[in-house]
Amino acid sequence: MSITLKQLDYFIASAESGQVSHAAVNLNISQSAVTAAIKALEEELGVKLLERTHAGVRLTMEGSRFLEHARVITGAVAAAVHSPLRDREGHSGKLTLGMTYTVTGYFMSKYYARFRKTYPQISVELKELPRTELERQLACGDIDIALMLVSNLGNTEELEQEVLMQSSRRLWLSADHHLLLRKDISLKDVAQEDYVMLTVDEANQTAARYWEQAGLTPRTVLTTSSVEAVRSLVAAGVGVTILSDMVYRPWSLEGQRIELKRLVEPIPSMDVGLAWARARPVPAAAMTFRAFMSVTMGGGG
Repeated sequence: MSITLKQLDYFIASAESGQVSHAAVNLNISQSAVTAAIKALEEELGVKLLERTHAGVRLTMEGSRFLEHARVITGAVAAAVHSPLRDREGHSGKLTLGMTYTVTGYFMSKYYARFRKTYPQISVELKELPRTELERQLACGDIDIALMLVSNLGNTEELEQEVLMQSSRRLWLSADHHLLLRKDISLKDVAQEDYVMLTVDEANQTAARYWEQAGLTPRTVLTTSSVEAVRSLVAAGVGVTILSDMVYRPWSLEGQRIELKRLVEPIPSMDVGLAWARARPVPAAAMTFRAFMSVTMGGGG
């Protein structure tokens, strides 16, 4: 037996939703079909990818590692079958690409490597900058196009945007946290817990908006710009946090487990996308990059 794209799609959907039933609904197929596909995939690989909990399913350590491979495989196939990437002749020149920290560290690497292999004749200059400086350089033409958290975009008058991925925000907890036993968790419940606040890429400002809308304030015991520090602190039981699935990993550097729970309130997603100047022509190399990312992420160019 060989691994199929359908198995990979079902596994990715289940891992991202945390519920096989939710994955089945999103894929418009039966829950039994999803379960059977994942079981066959696990048998082929010889490892357990997902384990059942009282709240749904969660990734094993092997599942977490395989999830990244599965995303790369399905993305590469999507890119290969779309016409914008078939004709590589004439795609050359220089691309000045801006990025924000979170995108650089937790999103961009595999797509950047694949783009360079697909279009080796395009010279790429990378700039990692804070959002405000990134927007300024986009508007004045120092940067051709940016890959950033477009949900934080401020200069919407001068800049266009395209959303590539919406990453849900969920509650992170230690493996023995008492809230794991709760079926429904609200922001009010979280407000009664010690909280670890991330500040990088304006994460604290984004959090402040939905906390204020709920009329609540988190009981912040530690503030840090390091995602890895947040991961370790939450896993050790120092506090809880609410962060996006894009930066989530089920294990801390110390090998301690981090659990996820959805909140009752609708928490805004963290949106990754492209941004470029509205008033100036987009260079050909930047348009090629935009088409590449759109197709790779499942769009149409």
